[in-house]
Amino acid sequence: MEQHPLKKMLDAGLCVMVNSDDPAYFGGYVSENFSAAQQALKLSKQDIYQLAKNSFNAAFLSVHEKQKLIKELDEYYQANSN
Repeated sequence: MEQHPLKKMLDAGLCVMVNSDDPAYFGGYVSENFSAAQQALKLSKQDIYQLAKNSFNAAFLSVHEKQKLIKELDEYYQANSN
């Protein structure tokens, strides 16, 4: 996992994200995947925030729903970024 290019891709401005694929079958729930990526790649709070934001931007949601979720994410990040 330490060799994964996720951090380099994120730093390059690519719209990368952390997901899960059928966790009941394959294991690896999204929170566990975020935790594993954070630990292996030494991701910062800003990195985790950007990964989550990228996920909302890439999701098959309406513009309104994306804006709503990103607003909630922004508020959470600002309240917890100390």
